[in-house]
Amino acid sequence: MARRIVIIGAHAAGTDAASAARKTDRTAEITMITDQKVAGYSPCGIPFVIGRHIKSFDDLIVFPSSYYRMMKIDLRLETKAKKINTEEKTVEIEDKSGKSETLQYDSLIIATGAYPFVPPIKGRDKDGVFTLRTIEDGKKIDQALEKAKSAVVIGAGLIGLETAVAFVERGVNTTVVELLPQICPAMLDKDTANLVQKNLEEKGLKIITGKGVDEILGDDHVNAVSVAGEEIPADLVIVATGVRPNVQLAKDAGIEIGETGGIKTNMRMETSVKDVYAAGDCVESINLITGRPMLSQLGTTAVRQAKVAGINAAGGYAIFMGSLGSCVTRFFDLEVGATGLTEFMANKFGIETVSGAITSKTRADYYPGGKSIRVKIIVDKDTERIIGGQIVGGEEVTQRINALSFAIQKQMTVRELAKADTCYAPPVNETWEPMVLAAELALRRL
Repeated sequence: MARRIVIIGAHAAGTDAASAARKTDRTAEITMITDQKVAGYSPCGIPFVIGRHIKSFDDLIVFPSSYYRMMKIDLRLETKAKKINTEEKTVEIEDKSGKSETLQYDSLIIATGAYPFVPPIKGRDKDGVFTLRTIEDGKKIDQALEKAKSAVVIGAGLIGLETAVAFVERGVNTTVVELLPQICPAMLDKDTANLVQKNLEEKGLKIITGKGVDEILGDDHVNAVSVAGEEIPADLVIVATGVRPNVQLAKDAGIEIGETGGIKTNMRMETSVKDVYAAGDCVESINLITGRPMLSQLGTTAVRQAKVAGINAAGGYAIFMGSLGSCVTRFFDLEVGATGLTEFMANKFGIETVSGAITSKTRADYYPGGKSIRVKIIVDKDTERIIGGQIVGGEEVTQRINALSFAIQKQMTVRELAKADTCYAPPVNETWEPMVLAAELALRRL
């Protein structure tokens, strides 16, 4: 009899798990459930549609409906998974008309993602206050922008800043408010964050750090935000204070939740219950440096976990080693990337660090069009291994972050990196690779 695979969730993790399962078992019956109207789109692109870099929200749909037919995947849109019974191996679902059905499974993959966390700020339920997670959210915000003159974004993580940049690009007067003392607190150290902040402010974005929002003001509709006694006008407020793993369904089914709040899995992405797998933003990963659980809520992590979950759910064998949380983005014309641990996180785990930071150019000095790039490398003082990197520059950031990520995964020492064989030509790089110079600086500090 054909293997029955049920997948709850139909975005990065869900669709990639389905695709991996189908490639592993050509005959399996695969059913995918999502409560959204559209499946298989990229939420990472939403701020860039709002900023008009991408023409339409429809362009974000990576997998058209023909894809599911071709892969013989039974996709159920606007359908909610109500309950998982792991004893009987069933999932209760309900479609938008209220019709219920019980699906039998041999393997189940939970890819329920995450939901936006909204802190208990007074006035958060007024009109004009949004979170940004789905295409629907993006469309509502895009519409609200047509009339807006001013906006406040609460939270200066990646999504908050990408959205704020999009607002400025649309000509809206925008202020970002971050409770912690710096922007991108999970991704960057203070020195790197200050550099990025200065660049954003030069482009017209207002940023307030170290202060929280006391209240969202206005009658029915928001008209201002109160921050430390000051009123900032706002026709539009985005709450971008992070996301939380969507684990209620798994929890109710008696599946173990880890210390980070994500679903706990083994390296095969199997949960505490046999034949139940999980992948994506609802799952915790293992940090490759500390060996401790972490939340790596990135599209790259989601698809890698999903591939492993899909292969195993279909009877194959694959493992997911863990994550470094490597990420990159672009604000206006500045690329910002990071991998591994920040100095702050390393010290929290009891790792003593030294770092080397260098500002260089992306092309030879005499070659026109070169842009400034700053590379910071973080090293474990005891082992001399590279454990983190942060790069900010006008171009060529992504592949350098990738290179540092490879170096960390292969447990490269800073001495090895300082001797690395790198390439050069005037239009594309300096004679001395900036990563090598940063490594040399860190070495001197050792």
